[in-house]
Amino acid sequence: MNNKLTGAIKHLIIINVIVFLVPQLLQLDLTNMLALHFPENENFGFWQYVTHMFMHGSFPHILFNMYGLWAFGTPLEQLWGRNKFIFFYFSAGIGAGLIYTLVNYYQFNGIYDQLMGFGLSSGDIQNILNTGGYNEAVITLPTETMRKFYSLYHTPAVGASGAVYGVLVAFGLYFKDAKLALIFFPVPIAAKYFIPVMILGDLFFGMTKYSVGNIAHFAHIGGALIGFIIAYYWKRNHFKSI
Repeated sequence: MNNKLTGAIKHLIIINVIVFLVPQLLQLDLTNMLALHFPENENFGFWQYVTHMFMHGSFPHILFNMYGLWAFGTPLEQLWGRNKFIFFYFSAGIGAGLIYTLVNYYQFNGIYDQLMGFGLSSGDIQNILNTGGYNEAVITLPTETMRKFYSLYHTPAVGASGAVYGVLVAFGLYFKDAKLALIFFPVPIAAKYFIPVMILGDLFFGMTKYSVGNIAHFAHIGGALIGFIIAYYWKRNHFKSI
C-alpha cells in the first residue's frame, strides 16, 4: 500500500472542495437545500442524506475530513477497488445520517411529550419552535432542555464526518497494528486501541452535556457502526474487489 491519491478519493475530495468554495465565491447559501434537516422541519428533503456529506461549516472542518478520507481511505480503496470503496463510503455516510436522525427524533419526541403534559397543544408547541419563546410560568422544564428542543428542530447537520468515521473503523479492522496519533495527544497508538477510544469519546460527549461546539457525535457513531458492520462482513467473507 502507498499514499498515492486513488481515483474515488480524488474525485470525492474535488467535489467536497467545489461544494465548499463555489457557494462562498458566488455568495450562495445552500444550507436549506443541501444540509440534513430534522424531518419535521420544512426544509427537510430525503436527498439531504447524501448532499449533507459534501457540505462543511468551516475550513478546519473540511480540512480534517478530507485528510481523514485520504489517509485512511487510500489503503482501503487500494485493497477493495473503486466501486466497492464508493459503495462503502456512501453506505457509511447515509447510515450515519439515518442514525443521527433517529437519535434526534427520539430526543425531540421525549421533550415534545413533556410539553404536551403541560397542557400545550401541537399549535402551541409549533409556535415555540417558530419563535423560540415560551411562558416559563407554565413550562417549568430547564432552559437547557428547551434550547435543545429548539436546536434539534432548527440545526442542520453538515459534513463527511460520519462517512469518514466508517472509513476509520474499516481501516482499524484491516490495519489494526498501524500507529495513529491525535494532534492534541501526539503519541502513536495502534489503531485497534486508538479507534475504540475515539468512538467511546463520541459516545460519552453525545450522551452528556460536556460536548464542545455543534458536533454531531451520534452521526460519528452511526457512521462507525455501519462501517464496522460492512467491513467486518467483507473481511470475514473475504469479499473480493468489484
